[in-house]
Amino acid sequence: MTKTKTDPKSAASPSGGRPWHHLPDGKFRNPKGSPKKSVPLRVALPYFAEMFGRSFNKIEVPTSHVMPREQATRELREYLDQPGDFITWLGHASFLCRIAGKVILTDPYLTTYAGPAGFGPRRYVKSGIAIRDLPPIDVLVVSHNHYDHLDERALAQLPDKNRMTVLVPLNLGDFFRKRGFTHVVEMDWYDDLVVNDLKVTALPVVHWSRRVGFDHNTSLWAGFAFKGPDHHLFFGGDSGYGPVFKETGERYGPFDTALLGIGAYAPREMMRASHATPEEAVLMGQDLKANTLVGMHWGTVVLTQEPPFEPPERFIAAGKAAGLADDSVWVMKIGESRPLAAPDNAGWPSNA
Repeated sequence: MTKTKTDPKSAASPSGGRPWHHLPDGKFRNPKGSPKKSVPLRVALPYFAEMFGRSFNKIEVPTSHVMPREQATRELREYLDQPGDFITWLGHASFLCRIAGKVILTDPYLTTYAGPAGFGPRRYVKSGIAIRDLPPIDVLVVSHNHYDHLDERALAQLPDKNRMTVLVPLNLGDFFRKRGFTHVVEMDWYDDLVVNDLKVTALPVVHWSRRVGFDHNTSLWAGFAFKGPDHHLFFGGDSGYGPVFKETGERYGPFDTALLGIGAYAPREMMRASHATPEEAVLMGQDLKANTLVGMHWGTVVLTQEPPFEPPERFIAAGKAAGLADDSVWVMKIGESRPLAAPDNAGWPSNA
């Protein structure tokens, strides 16, 4: 396992000293040109009142949205028994991926509540695969410390904590070490880590961090690129849309597959600097030079005001409007596994 760093000029200060996203007080900020976070009271108060009321509502889940767990588990085992790269959507931003022979688990929000001690938004769909049925994890990747991405109760149930390599953004490592994980690597934007034939790169995204009331932006947030001999995958974690994605596409693209958030975008005045719309997710994919776009961060837990099953409709429509082939925009079932195609970057029109 080897860690290195590539430091693009856009990340560093003009003097070549402290990187742009590192603040003097030890906190972090978004890439240059990113939308600014804004939470005006005239928008926030109605939002929080509505979300409190909606927390008591039952969500009607289409049968086509979720694969039965027994079937999902059986199909996952079939994929594990065969060679090749694949992904399984567990819900929200949680994926089980195999690339370069390594099993990767992303942002494991796998239990019920996106909050501390049994509080917070409640999942209306269970994880696609039960934690007890997950295969041994080689690499655990967490994009940031929000409860819908970093689930302490799920971490407690993961076996073999001394076996897996845990990759997290800066200042988040101690959270895992205190909970029994022994191989923890903190990564700054543009850091690389090589594990056998798998290369992992931490990349900038547009978001923020906070776990408790007074730790705002004291740990970093990141997306990740996973590159093996046969596939190059981008995992976006949580992100708004900004010019940094075009920079990432120019420096690190093309990508064969991009896992991109398409939900939790309303109201826009509050969410613009945190979560992309489905249309912006397609623009992200275009900027990243990605062949296949996979929608995530929707259909699992109610976090914002948009209807729960609006995101995939808008995502598919945006892909069509961009001239993408139908099979280049994926809306997966929770629990579904799919093979990752060999690279060809055929999804975008020739003038993209």
